[in-house]
Amino acid sequence: MASTKMILDLDTGVDDALALALAICDPRVDLIGVIASYGNTLVETSAQNTLNLLHLLGENDVPVYLGESHSSTTDHFDVMPISKAIHGEHGVGNLSLATATRKIEQTSGIQFLIDMAHKYQDELIYVPTGPLTNMAKALKIDPEISHLIGNTTLMGGALTVPGNVTPFTEANINQDPEAADLVFTTQENLTMVGLDVTLRTLLTKKDTQQWRELGTQAGTAYADLMDFYIEAYDRLDIDHRGAALHDPLAVAVAIDPSYVVTIPLNMRVTYDKDTKDYGRTIGDRERLLEPTTTNVAVSVNANRFVRDFMDFMIAVLKA
Repeated sequence: MASTKMILDLDTGVDDALALALAICDPRVDLIGVIASYGNTLVETSAQNTLNLLHLLGENDVPVYLGESHSSTTDHFDVMPISKAIHGEHGVGNLSLATATRKIEQTSGIQFLIDMAHKYQDELIYVPTGPLTNMAKALKIDPEISHLIGNTTLMGGALTVPGNVTPFTEANINQDPEAADLVFTTQENLTMVGLDVTLRTLLTKKDTQQWRELGTQAGTAYADLMDFYIEAYDRLDIDHRGAALHDPLAVAVAIDPSYVVTIPLNMRVTYDKDTKDYGRTIGDRERLLEPTTTNVAVSVNANRFVRDFMDFMIAVLKA
């Protein structure tokens, strides 16, 4: 039985769906819940996408909670056209999934995270793959969780490569830089899995054909889902070689950090709108002499990760 508990925080689009499948399949962790976020789609859609994918994978016991519906500095959220182009109108590649029988939990995702941090402490891994609004709110409500959670591994940011929204800003961080800064400067045992490494992990239609050949409903659905993503990468000139495994890599690193090489660096996120230095993940000059609480992934064993990822996916999709 897995001794490590995991909470995913997903704005469930295509690569979030892959991260979900990986977390379900890896026997080293017990996925105890998923918090929905806004980002690739609206928070309610994200939550329903997650429930439907769990249902498809035969994992109806995993609860799904609603997180925040917009950033910490706004009162609403509109899905960006580029997100719809990459992930589909409703986040899952325009795929029609059977509606899960399980409903969204009544407890808020923020309270769930706080409760589980106190319950499991060092045993808890928290993996946010969208905006960091949910964690920032939890930290404001209960600052103690900053040192209770065993490990937080996030997908977001860019340190050594350009961003994918601005020359400096990655999409998840761009959704709520103020919240991200609070998390980076407060949360202990933090690992950033950003574009520095995720852009090196590509999946192709040759890979998804293996899922399709399994002949299962889940295999076909996930192949269709990922093929939509790969085609979007090609059509939008993001990458013609394949599509990046952003969110699955974060899950994999949370379980096995040896996939990446990291550097210890206390970081912050800029949010100066006047100078337009907004959403940059960078070393925190104010904390350069303090004990380091953040590791930043700067290199990845892409071949090993993609091989292991494919093994896990075939295992979960053939069931």
